[in-house]
Amino acid sequence: MTRRLFSLGLLLSAAAIAAGPAQEIKLWPNGAPGSEGITAEEVSRPSTNPKYQGLAANYTVTHYPGIYVFLPPREKATGAAMIVAPGGGHTQLVIDKEGWEIADWLNSNGIAAFVLKYRLARAPGSKYTVDKEVYADAARSVRLVRSRAPEWNVDPARIGFIGFSAGGEVVGMIETRFDAGKPDAADPVERVSSRPDFTASIYPSYRPGARNPDAPPLFPVPNDAPPAFLVCTTEDRSHVEPTVKFYLELESHHIPAEMHIYEAGPHGYALRPTSPKPLPVMNWPERLKDWLAYRNISR
Repeated sequence: MTRRLFSLGLLLSAAAIAAGPAQEIKLWPNGAPGSEGITAEEVSRPSTNPKYQGLAANYTVTHYPGIYVFLPPREKATGAAMIVAPGGGHTQLVIDKEGWEIADWLNSNGIAAFVLKYRLARAPGSKYTVDKEVYADAARSVRLVRSRAPEWNVDPARIGFIGFSAGGEVVGMIETRFDAGKPDAADPVERVSSRPDFTASIYPSYRPGARNPDAPPLFPVPNDAPPAFLVCTTEDRSHVEPTVKFYLELESHHIPAEMHIYEAGPHGYALRPTSPKPLPVMNWPERLKDWLAYRNISR
C-alpha cells in the first residue's frame, strides 16, 4: 500500500510539473510605454501553494506588465472571458489570493481568465502613475485578449474585467475611459477596442477624496459604459461610500448595474472563508454567476 501511494504521489507530482505555471504574455513584447530603458528585475515572493508552483504570491516591484493565461477545459468553455486585476493598494499585487485563486474559480465556471500584472504606481520609488501607466496596462490587456480571442476560444464580444480593492480602481478607469482603437495603428493590437463588455468590482478602493460628497465624479461615465457588478460591505466603511457613489453615477447614465451591499465583512476576503464564522458576503460569487447568466454572458 505504501509503495502504491508513493507511486501515485510521483505520478501526481509529474503531472503538476508537466502542467507548469500559467503562461505569461507580455502586454508589449518590446517593452511598455513609460518603462523604456528599464532593465531592473521585478520583485516578488513565491507562492507557497503547491498548486501555484512557479508563480508568485505577490509582487512588490513590477516593470514589465503582462497577463497570465488560465483557460478552462475546451469542453467546459462558455466563450466568456475575464481579465483579473488583483489589489494591493498600488504598492503590491496580492496576486495569489486575488489572481490565481480567482482564475481557478472562473475556469471552474467555464470562463477563461487572464490575470493582469500591472505596474505599481505607489510602490517606494515608483515613477508610474495610476492614471497613465496603470490605465495603459488595463487598456492594453483588453485589446490583447480581444485581438487573440480565436486562439483562446474566447468570444470577442464577451470579454469582461474584474478587479479587487485597488484593482477595483483599475476597473473604474477601464469602465469609463475605453476607446474603439486606432484603425491606422502600426501595432495591430492597438487597432482593437479596449472597451470591456462587462465589469465586476469587488470591495473596490478608490483614490483619496472619493468619499467627499462635493468631489467631482470618481470617473466621468460615458453613455456607452459597459454593464457593471459591484460588491462591498458596510463594515468596510472607507470603501462602501465611494462604491455607492460610483453606482449612482452609473445609474444616472442609465448604465445597467447591480450592487450588493452586505452588512458584515472585512476588506480583502476574495474567495477565502471569513472567520470566526461564514458571512453572507461569501455568497458574492454565486450572485456574480447569477448576474452573468442573466446577462447571457456565461452561457
